[in-house]
Amino acid sequence: MAKIEGSNMKRRGSGILLHITSLSSNYGIGDLGSSAYRFVDFLSESNQSFWQILPLNPTNPTFGNSPYSSPSAFAGNPLLISPDSLVVDGLLSSSDIEDSHLFSNERVNYKAVANYKEMLFQKAFNSFKKKGSSDEFEEFCVKNSYWLEDYALFTVLKAHYNGVVWSEWPRGIANRDQRKLQELKNNLRDRVGFEKFIQYIFYKQWFALKSYSNSKRINIIGDVPIYVNHDSADAWSNPEIFKLDKKKWPKFVAGVPPDYFSKTGQRWGNPVYRWNIIRKNDYQWWIKRMDHNLKLFDMMRLDHFRGFVGYWEIPAEEKTAVNGKWRKAPAKDFFTTLVKRFKHLPIIAEDLGVITPDVLKIMKDFGFPGMKLLLFAFGDDFSKSSHLPHNHTQNSVVYTGTHDNNTVQGWWRSEGSPESRKRFFKYIGKEVSEESIHWEFIRLAMMSVAKICIIPIQDVLGLNEEAKMNRPAKTEGNWQWRLKPDQVTPSLMGKLKEITETYGRG
Repeated sequence: MAKIEGSNMKRRGSGILLHITSLSSNYGIGDLGSSAYRFVDFLSESNQSFWQILPLNPTNPTFGNSPYSSPSAFAGNPLLISPDSLVVDGLLSSSDIEDSHLFSNERVNYKAVANYKEMLFQKAFNSFKKKGSSDEFEEFCVKNSYWLEDYALFTVLKAHYNGVVWSEWPRGIANRDQRKLQELKNNLRDRVGFEKFIQYIFYKQWFALKSYSNSKRINIIGDVPIYVNHDSADAWSNPEIFKLDKKKWPKFVAGVPPDYFSKTGQRWGNPVYRWNIIRKNDYQWWIKRMDHNLKLFDMMRLDHFRGFVGYWEIPAEEKTAVNGKWRKAPAKDFFTTLVKRFKHLPIIAEDLGVITPDVLKIMKDFGFPGMKLLLFAFGDDFSKSSHLPHNHTQNSVVYTGTHDNNTVQGWWRSEGSPESRKRFFKYIGKEVSEESIHWEFIRLAMMSVAKICIIPIQDVLGLNEEAKMNRPAKTEGNWQWRLKPDQVTPSLMGKLKEITETYGRG
């Protein structure tokens, strides 16, 4: 079956989890400019092998600016474009970005950032048009036409119809009447061109950063959400692969059933796939999506991996996830098709939560590594927990925690029970000060037999819970945390390098 080939799983390595938005910059949000390159240098100089990020797709304030709720599975997030790089390219002047000091370095204000960058992008587009279209731009549009045409038009139509969900657009447009769509394309040609230009710039900057990372022997681990939003270019242009009704609204939505953490489960609201139709079409949409992400990343984490084996389907009219049902997905046939299509399939399976034997079998059969979280290791199932280092396997990825968890310091001070703390001390064979707890967790992760070790930058810095990236129970205030320019110091770099080399991950 599939094997994780290439340098990323042949040798022990470690890396840092930090999303692009969390980097420092002068523009209110991390971007693909100089701070990203400096972070790569930090990774290289501290002997790391991996940089893990969150999804790169566009975000939407309606969905709390979550990178997991996007209007496109293929497009890049315009907010991550570096204005400094636009100046270097001659598309903006230095005077265009003089007022960037208005932004805070503390947290991302998405609305303010979006308004500011929209103005800059329009100036850059005007400069681009004056220079005349380039061969590079035209080539980008042709190569990416399979998603770019629909995404650009979808984005323009969303604004044209004042943000209304696409299934409420005029019937001919919602149903993609080609004559009416062409008429709109002609009338809105300049706006469609603007959206294509923005994607061209994003991917130009992204691939330059990826090339630099790879030149420093840093592999980038991306993140691929299993589902897409209903209000997305993907659902509008491929309605047949989703369970929609005659009016193009979801008949069923995705989520997870009630469990120990929630009596009503989780109702995510994404439309579920019509796997029978996708299978009949030889998984073409998914193959295009995987091919796209394999170009973007050196490895990729498939979010909610168990949904590829069996998924919780909730009738759309239900307010909670209680009355959902398990449905089978053709995992074996799907991944067999991918293996035949791609010689290299470097997938990490997000297998957190309640995982059934059929999911584990698919992971084993195809050789996909799963995830181990040390924050989950010291609960009531202590000693038997698969998250404890002595129960890890080589073909896995160990984390102290992820973007959905508290920081180690935050967990220790406010979430971990007294019993959990006692178990931790028992496991490491000594008691240590609260201030050094995060380094003890990092040490445990580094010494694991797991081939890959990933540490959130918040844990390397020993930050408390105010540095959490996401609070799953809350819909506001997430995805805003930012790294300050002076937080990554030479002494921190040296300490990380030493512990990395001590446990053979250098």
